[in-house]
Amino acid sequence: MSATTRLSTAPQEPQPDPAARPAAVSARGLTRTYGSGESAVRALAGVDLDLARGEFTAIMGPSGSGKSTLLHSLAGLDVVDGGSVSIDGTEITSLSDNALTRLRRERIGFVFQSFNLLPMLTAEQNLLLPLDLAGARVDREWHDTVVGALGLSDRLDHLPSQLSGGQIQRVAIARALITSPAVVFADEPTGNLDTATTDEVLDFLRLSVERFGQTVVMVTHERDAAERADRIVTMADGRIIADERLEHAAAPAHRAEESGR
Repeated sequence: MSATTRLSTAPQEPQPDPAARPAAVSARGLTRTYGSGESAVRALAGVDLDLARGEFTAIMGPSGSGKSTLLHSLAGLDVVDGGSVSIDGTEITSLSDNALTRLRRERIGFVFQSFNLLPMLTAEQNLLLPLDLAGARVDREWHDTVVGALGLSDRLDHLPSQLSGGQIQRVAIARALITSPAVVFADEPTGNLDTATTDEVLDFLRLSVERFGQTVVMVTHERDAAERADRIVTMADGRIIADERLEHAAAPAHRAEESGR
């Protein structure tokens, strides 16, 4: 794909008020403490949160605010001390380890700062890994849609070592989308990227929301990155201290540009 090729979202129908949409993720009374005694750190102090389907939410806060613990708890990667989490109508805090593993494979996508691609697998093999692990068949139409939207059609046979940072993270985003998950959790997805590549990755996260109706929850410490979301939840001392909704509806459709980096 050339450096001037652009991908644009299709015209969107008017969206309902986010408050009226069903929640993709709900949390009630989440508590989490690390350590004990005088050294104990309360990472979550009774957090309640609803995340609407088809919305991009950024979670911000200083180091130690509990933002990463909240994301990991919502995704079932961390065990809370108290409270409950539901994903796509399933209460996950009471699931067995095996049931939770299945739910994560089938209903959750992950994008991490460290990419987590297997170096010995091609881009195609890496993005299909969740389906392989779940023993699920590939929906070729959806596969081609995701690959085409993320500009990866001519990179599928490349190893991670043959890809740029932006291309690697696009493979990670495609891997997160390939199972058509209820929600994609992105943990500092631009933390190791330069400014231009950061913009590219954020474009593709917005693309997944605007074109595919995906629910995305992203932890970031960067205000500029958070402002690409529809909503910014700010944390401090294990609590939500601000909940800000941003207006993107009146803006032109976001476009993701293939830069060739």
